[in-house]
Amino acid sequence: MTRTQKQPDRDHGDATAGHREKPVGRAAAGAVQSVDRAVSVLEILARHGEAGVTEIAEELDVHKSTAFRLLGVLENRNLVTQAKDRGKYYLGAGVLRLAGAAAVRLDISQEGVPVCREVADELGETVNIAVLDDNAAVNIMQARGTASVTAQNWLGRRTPLHATSSGKVLLAHLPPTLRESLLARPLPRFTERTVTGASMLRAELDAVVEQGYALTVEELELGLTAVAAPVRAHDGKVIAAISVSGPVYRLGADRLSEVAKRAVTAGAVLSRRMGYGF
Repeated sequence: MTRTQKQPDRDHGDATAGHREKPVGRAAAGAVQSVDRAVSVLEILARHGEAGVTEIAEELDVHKSTAFRLLGVLENRNLVTQAKDRGKYYLGAGVLRLAGAAAVRLDISQEGVPVCREVADELGETVNIAVLDDNAAVNIMQARGTASVTAQNWLGRRTPLHATSSGKVLLAHLPPTLRESLLARPLPRFTERTVTGASMLRAELDAVVEQGYALTVEELELGLTAVAAPVRAHDGKVIAAISVSGPVYRLGADRLSEVAKRAVTAGAVLSRRMGYGF
C-alpha cells in the first residue's frame, strides 16, 4: 500500500471490522489518540525546529488532512506557529509559557527547601510555599517544625485565594484586571470569619501590598492561623507566597508580629535565591 493510500485513521474506526466497540468507547479511544498525536506533533517540531504538513503527516503516518487538523488546533492554542513565507510550522509562544510555569515551580521547590526548613526549625511551625493555579493557591513545598508533628499535610492541596494567607498574597499582587475578575466570582464561606464581601476583601488586599504580608485567623479552618509573604522572580513579579501556619493558641496576637516579620524575611531570602535584587 502506498503512502497516499492510507488506511482510515484508527480514531474513525473500520467499517469492515468484525468487532465493533460501543460508540462511547470508540469516541474515548479516538480522543486519546488525538491527544497522543498532538503531543507527537510538538515533539516532532521540538526535534526538527520546524516542519511542514507533509513531513509531519509522514512521521505520524497519517493523511495530510489529519496532520493539518492537528496543527490547526495547536495553532489556535498558540502552541505552534506557521512561518507564512515558508509554510513551515514551529513551536509557538504558548509552549514557552507552559515550560516557564513548570520551570518556575521546579526552581521554587528546589530553592525553597533550605529556606522553609530553616524557618520551620526556628519557629517550630509548618511552612509552605504556594503558587497560583487558576483560581486557587496550590502548595508545592512544605516543611514542618517540631511543634507541628501532628499537623495535616498541605502539600499538593489547592486552597481558596480569599480565605488563606498565601492566597491573599497571590491575589493582592495580580494585575488589576485579573484580580477584579476573580473578585467578581462568588467567595464561599468556610467559617464565620471568612471574608466573603468583594469590597472588604479588596481593601484587605490593598493593605497586604502596603504592609508586605497577609494574615488569616480562622478564615479557612477554625483554630488555624497563618501569615504569608510574597516571593518575587528576577523581574520583581510575585510568583509565589511563603507562609507560616499553626494553631491559634500558639500563634496568638503576642506572637504574630514576630512570625510576620520572619515570613517577610524568608520571602526576601527566597526572592533573592530566585534572582530578585541582582
